[in-house]
Amino acid sequence: MWRRGSHPDLADVNVYTARRLGDMAQSLELLAKSCEGDKEIDGRLTQEDAEAALQMTAAVTCGGCARCRILGETQMERTYYLGYLLRVFEQNGRLEMADMPLLFQEVCRKREEYLAQLNRCLGRAAMNLEWKNRFLESRDTVMTQFRELSVLLEEFAHQMERATDITATKGNVVKRAFRSHSMIVENLLLLEYEEERREAYLTVRTEGGRCVVAKDAAEILGRAMGRRSWYVPRDTRTLITRRTATVRFVECGNYRVVYGVAGIPKEGETESGDNYMYSGNIPGQAVMSLFDGMGSGARAGAESRRVTELTQQLLEAGFCARSALKMVNTILLMSGTQQHPVTVDLACVDLHTGVLEAMKMGAAASFVRGDGGVEILEAGQAPAGVVNPAEPVLLTRKLWDGEMVIMVTDGVLEACPGINKEEILREYIEAMPVKGPQDMAEGLLQFVREQGDSIRDDMTVLAAGIWKNRKN
Repeated sequence: MWRRGSHPDLADVNVYTARRLGDMAQSLELLAKSCEGDKEIDGRLTQEDAEAALQMTAAVTCGGCARCRILGETQMERTYYLGYLLRVFEQNGRLEMADMPLLFQEVCRKREEYLAQLNRCLGRAAMNLEWKNRFLESRDTVMTQFRELSVLLEEFAHQMERATDITATKGNVVKRAFRSHSMIVENLLLLEYEEERREAYLTVRTEGGRCVVAKDAAEILGRAMGRRSWYVPRDTRTLITRRTATVRFVECGNYRVVYGVAGIPKEGETESGDNYMYSGNIPGQAVMSLFDGMGSGARAGAESRRVTELTQQLLEAGFCARSALKMVNTILLMSGTQQHPVTVDLACVDLHTGVLEAMKMGAAASFVRGDGGVEILEAGQAPAGVVNPAEPVLLTRKLWDGEMVIMVTDGVLEACPGINKEEILREYIEAMPVKGPQDMAEGLLQFVREQGDSIRDDMTVLAAGIWKNRKN
């Protein structure tokens, strides 16, 4: 990360890097604007397309003949007949002789040849329109990606500008603590962000050929810093050896999240179309989500699993939840001519503040259980992969110690009795005895299973509880 023995001015480095990232963000925004065009995506042929097809057909087959006058004499007649031709062609995929004017059928000596050529011209126009629309969709996709990357770089640049280097005040204490455990810290960087969130990079090695698990080193660092406990993210080394290496440590938040999940596929299916994700690898956040593919079975499961993996990769790469969902929606739209809608129910918990941000795209209602009862979080929205652009519905709520978030797929709600199914489920959750997240998920699934004779859709329940870290 840096040369042994060097002592760069980290404040200057952060400012320089932040400015460079800000410049890159502005460049991406300009690139997005340069891709903008005046024409919007249109899925239908126009009367100009139909008239051009008629003119081309006449030029190929009619020569100097003008006996049939297929478009009529007045502008009203031309407009009406062009609209009629387009409606018939879009509905049936081709024109038949019965769709042509009576005069044309009676006097045209090349009517079969003319009709075949007209169908070819209209078919070519439809194909050109499809390719044009695909190009415009691709252009919009590029614009979206540029803009989302611009937002990501700007957020990272602002984070770097606000980072405070606290190495001078804590560095010697950390070095002594590691030295007492036969580890030599050759270089270190301690950063403090907003809300006193801290992060550390230690260039460290062991003495005497021993090995130390990075998790144990995180406990040593936590005691030296004198505050919250620390952990090692998934993207860093897990073992410290005699070979010098840089290890990243992140301070734990004020809260911790524990989750549980229970699910069952539709009756007659061996695989569920639902998938879920829980990630604790994003510093300062716990992210959980449910994905419900269209239909049930292996195909729906493959679609929802694909969205699950894409979302997790984008979130762990640093994208905010809103940007990640918008990019996943765009990817689904561009994956082919068929739509692959997947409902998305995503919840992000800030482990420092306890604030919940729930984002939904076509997902069923969620529930928050606390001392004051059970609150319903619901929002109607199209699932991912249906419309573009798509803006996830955002719901925000402060979570308190001991509260629980319960997320369900629509199969769970549909299995509930009565008309107001959300209210029925809310009342049952409120009446359940206080349990852990896994017991809560299993108990809720058991309740809805007992409401019907068969399992008519995939069912998944994801429950997560938040608790205050007592060590902090």
